[in-house]
Amino acid sequence: MNPPTLFQRGHALWSVVTQTLNATQPLAALAARVYLAQVFFLSGLTKIRDWETTLLLFTEEYKVPLLSPQLAAISGTAGELVLPVLLLLGLAGRFSALGLSVVNVVAVVSLAEIAPAALQQHITWGVLLAALAIYGVGRWSVDCLWIQPRLNRTAAPGMALN
Repeated sequence: MNPPTLFQRGHALWSVVTQTLNATQPLAALAARVYLAQVFFLSGLTKIRDWETTLLLFTEEYKVPLLSPQLAAISGTAGELVLPVLLLLGLAGRFSALGLSVVNVVAVVSLAEIAPAALQQHITWGVLLAALAIYGVGRWSVDCLWIQPRLNRTAAPGMALN
């Protein structure tokens, strides 16, 4: 038997690296969910703690298109309080990620001037939310651990839902 070639050894090493990275996907998705949930939920808590200031900001500072300042304040605050909890749990995870993406985009669009550092934060959040929406919220989620198996059991034979 011939010894493995350099290419074969390199391929074997790369396979180990790939398997290791694949094994970290659930943890990475969970870490992103925890981080994003904290950012948005704390923002919602700040708004609800001082509602008068929140209404003033939505009236004077934030120019949310198509919504009255009161409706924008209520919608934004509700989104920042409900969607992060769902995202953290991984319950309706992709829906939550998409909803928080809307909140994120509206926050950037509604400010006349945004500091470059703040814009960079919003971009980072947007990329993480897009990744969760596109690739899913991971195996360590209510969607994957509890809901998906039940949906697959009720689906027609041969029609497993992914």
